Amino acid sequence: MSRPASRAKVSVRAIAGLAFAAVVVVALDQGVKALVVANLPYGTVVPVLGSALQFLYVRNPGAAFSFAVNMTWVFSIVSTAVVVAIIVFARRIRSMWWALVLGMLLGGALGNLLDRLFREPGFGRGHVVDFISTPWMMPAIYNVADSFICVSMVIFVLLVIFGVNLDGSRALSAKQQRAADAAGAPGDASVADGHRASRPLMDDPRAPRDGRDSLGHDAT
Repeated sequence: MSRPASRAKVSVRAIAGLAFAAVVVVALDQGVKALVVANLPYGTVVPVLGSALQFLYVRNPGAAFSFAVNMTWVFSIVSTAVVVAIIVFARRIRSMWWALVLGMLLGGALGNLLDRLFREPGFGRGHVVDFISTPWMMPAIYNVADSFICVSMVIFVLLVIFGVNLDGSRALSAKQQRAADAAGAPGDASVADGHRASRPLMDDPRAPRDGRDSLGHDAT
């Protein structure tokens, strides 16, 4: 009874962590976008760290990093599908690392989806607010939501590489799996069973001892 209760408790914590991460990302993304729209001139480069980091307020009708600018409706549908899939999948998560990764991914998808749903020129066709420019790294312009999506993808790959499962357990490496298989080999079990089976014969009071049978008569 205690183990299912413990697993349920961990599941609630993981879902709470996922929801917290998603809310933080959405709030940060939408708050920063509001400041950008209110204070930055449209289409004008504002140096922050020279040419390493610049602000350039633009409206993007396509996907992240200004990709596929004429497919706004498609990406609105895809973003909605990603959000729904993460919410449905969340109940299987037990690991806080996975909860935070999927929470950041959910928050990033929601941040850009809100732009597509509620910004001009209309519902489902809204243009996403982008403003971060790092010419030394990539020519595209992106936003806070895009950044969290990329970070979550990097952590996702690391969790897979290190074998962290959704329930928080660690997958066995090939070497560890071979060692586990060797430890549980049938031959070992049969030998152990053979030793256990031979002991009752040694302790059987009917077994002959010193040339006499169990009634004390001379066996010869």
